[in-house]
Amino acid sequence: MRRVAIVGASGYIGGELLRLLLGHPRVTVVAATSDRLAGRRIDGPHPHLRGHTDMCFVGHDAVESADFDVLFLAAPHRKTMGRMAGFLKLAETVIDLSGDFRLHDPDVYASYYGVTHTAPQLIPEFTTGLPEGHRAQLASSDRIAVPGCMATAGILAVRPVARAGLIEGTVQVDARTGSSGSGVSGGPAGAHAERSGALRVFAPSRHRHEAEIAQATGHPVRMTATGVEAVRGVQVVCHAKLASGVSEKDVRSAFRAAYKDEPFVRVIAQRQGLYRLPEPKILTGSNFCDVGFSVSADDGTVVLIGALDNLVKGGAGGAVQCLNVRFGWPERTGLEFTGLHPN
Repeated sequence: MRRVAIVGASGYIGGELLRLLLGHPRVTVVAATSDRLAGRRIDGPHPHLRGHTDMCFVGHDAVESADFDVLFLAAPHRKTMGRMAGFLKLAETVIDLSGDFRLHDPDVYASYYGVTHTAPQLIPEFTTGLPEGHRAQLASSDRIAVPGCMATAGILAVRPVARAGLIEGTVQVDARTGSSGSGVSGGPAGAHAERSGALRVFAPSRHRHEAEIAQATGHPVRMTATGVEAVRGVQVVCHAKLASGVSEKDVRSAFRAAYKDEPFVRVIAQRQGLYRLPEPKILTGSNFCDVGFSVSADDGTVVLIGALDNLVKGGAGGAVQCLNVRFGWPERTGLEFTGLHPN
């Protein structure tokens, strides 16, 4: 059994990590940190864990002299990088869910996050935590940076056709996300009276996940992000121009080739039914990312769609999948939940 700890375990991502890891047959959760809630039971802020654990939160200082096999970091963007050198001393394997080590270029990081990266020398040590594109590297990496939720959906939707050379030019990404994407401390914009019924464009341009999609696909990306009334779920609708002579059959073949052996990516592009294209509603709680497409022969464009649960495949589930890859365990271990319908 691997001894694991979670730093920043009181938020929504922390709660999902706890849910998944407490049920994982190959690990033992030995610490979950929160300075604000130190000494209080975990099942207070995470009531879905009632009867599942008697653990209490510990302060961050309590783990600074401990020794773990795996450390999961669910700490805030911009703050994790300053503490990373210390975190790396606590465990052989560190899996970071913040945005601080996702981007390879510290100048790009500064452009999108608005601050200078304080540990640029550590960036090359991190492998992108997306098994669908980096499985071989993850199998031997002890420094893993899990992509953002909308970035994961966008990368998995666009990458098959980008790598096959089937699209050209800038990719336009229209992303929609539920309120849990704002975290526990979402501020006034997350209040029910303000959020209910709203379709709020909170990032009309230059959302930070834009840079991750561009980095992974090799194409310029322009992204808008809208908050919708759902609690969980991400859906991205990506528009791209097809290269000359590319057909719908070519696009379908690229998707099938890319994902035919993937345990958590399903290609959904059906002509009939209620769920003809990816829909996050039926993915709640699951580690699946559904992807699909629609080709317009009239103007030579393609719409590429991805959907997932932002807290699972777009966060904690993606991190646990990376854990499984790193230690050579079956990738579905601890991630077997299929989602719900109706929901």
